[in-house]
Amino acid sequence: MDAMNSIKRPTSLAQFIEQHPRLFILTGAGISTDSGIPDYRDKEGNWKRKQPVQHKAFMDDYAVRQRYWARSLIGWPVIRDAQPGSAHHALVQLEQRGNIHQLVTQNVDRLHQSAGSQQVIDLHGRSDQVRCMGCGQLSPRDEIHQRSALANPYFTNLTATAAPDGDADLENVDFSQFHVPDCQSCGGILKPDVVFFGDNVPKERVLSALDKLQQSDGLLVIGSSLMVYSGFRFCRRAHEWDIPICALNQGKTRADDLLSLKLDDAIAPTLASTLNQL
Repeated sequence: MDAMNSIKRPTSLAQFIEQHPRLFILTGAGISTDSGIPDYRDKEGNWKRKQPVQHKAFMDDYAVRQRYWARSLIGWPVIRDAQPGSAHHALVQLEQRGNIHQLVTQNVDRLHQSAGSQQVIDLHGRSDQVRCMGCGQLSPRDEIHQRSALANPYFTNLTATAAPDGDADLENVDFSQFHVPDCQSCGGILKPDVVFFGDNVPKERVLSALDKLQQSDGLLVIGSSLMVYSGFRFCRRAHEWDIPICALNQGKTRADDLLSLKLDDAIAPTLASTLNQL
């Protein structure tokens, strides 16, 4: 691993990649906005809307689950039907060049895999499957979505603006009549197989990602403000291990003072231009 004080400081993403050819890439919501999936924060790192559902509230309160699954009837199809954008495909090309040692995404949309990326860790899980919190059984999200729609025909006629991660900005509705789907095997609570706010990323997933980071030449953050610690931790560790960090993100990040290179530019055009320079 090259410390930044031993090489010329990069002024472009292409230079950063050339100097640090085995990259650990961390992506966030900003890489999927071109696919029609909303992001959480503005350019200052502040919430654009109310904070997402908290894990403890979801598990403890039936009313919270009613609200979540009702809004999901509108929000989930946006995630399900989204297609990878040019930025996702650019990272596939970068992987095929041998420049990606590991790709870790904070997104749960599986668009990296849809585009063809192979070395992907879904840090926060995947929204296309649902886990029973009682017996652990996994089910396809579409199956639970259909069950929920059949049980709640009134809610299928409502409209709202899509929100991140399969949510929707559905407000001023009586959710108390919503029938929440439960596990058909044990009657347990069903929850998308994602890490909700207030919950912890599985330890083995974090350790696996950190091991890959330690083996990498550089850390490239794409489309993340890093305001959530689960992503920011990789920047902290990279800094401790003298691994240079570049961020391609429109707006501030939590790691701005740790960066070797900051690119406050549109993601897809920057990646396309970079590939042409390599």
